[in-house]
Amino acid sequence: MFYDNSNIFAKILRGEVPCRVVDEDDHTLSFEDINPQAPVHVLVIPKKSYVDWTDFTKRASTEEIVKFTKAISRVAKKKNISKTGYRVISNIGLDGNQEVPHLHMHIIGGRLLGPLLESKE
Repeated sequence: MFYDNSNIFAKILRGEVPCRVVDEDDHTLSFEDINPQAPVHVLVIPKKSYVDWTDFTKRASTEEIVKFTKAISRVAKKKNISKTGYRVISNIGLDGNQEVPHLHMHIIGGRLLGPLLESKE
């Protein structure tokens, strides 16, 4: 997968597409998912162009990695799910069903989420 500058998250970062911001710092932007899968569903993205987690950990600075990780915790606290629990998911590549070629973490919570995957026996 390659980085496509016309992806929806790149457009959000350029201000071409609006979003409902939850949290922002110099390296990250967090916003409400437009198709929430739970009462809380926020996306956390880096402001630079990284395709996925592998690309990010290979090319991002230590400061970017730390800020990205801390943004996830800030979102959980702001959305009042840090004590009750939440799920952090990143879909990577074709097998991971990644739809947008820009690294993003889904922060999902606000209810009991059940098993991560259905059993495929």
